[in-house]
Amino acid sequence: MYALAKTLALFVLTSSFAQAHSSVEVQDAYARATPPSVTTSAVFATLHNHTDKEVVVMSASTERAGKVELHTVEMQGDVMKMRQVPNFTIAAQQQLHLKPGADHIMLFNLDSPLKEGEVLSVELLLEEGDTLQFDAPVKKVMQGMKHHHH
Repeated sequence: MYALAKTLALFVLTSSFAQAHSSVEVQDAYARATPPSVTTSAVFATLHNHTDKEVVVMSASTERAGKVELHTVEMQGDVMKMRQVPNFTIAAQQQLHLKPGADHIMLFNLDSPLKEGEVLSVELLLEEGDTLQFDAPVKKVMQGMKHHHH
């Protein structure tokens, strides 16, 4: 009986912890695998804001990278250019798609190559001071920075 009560208490604690961070839900997260000599990569995901006010992502971090930046991609003439941005804003009840050729999380100075099948732990710092941690499986994907015509 004691073991069951202990398990239930742990479940309630875990559930309430998850609820405290349920304002933003992370789906379809992944990090790009890197060749042996490459020390940069990127993380992509869909961030869902389930609140009635905008949520601002101030920064991201992972133990595997020496530096992590929030980036966007813009067209300058007919050239796509990547640049750092101070934050990502997710409008109330909306989604932000972090994807190749658009907003993404850039990883610099990786401690070792990201290999397909590994899982990268990523933490987001929100403007309110909350943190949101998620796992990004490492996948081998094409560059994705090319411009596609539909």
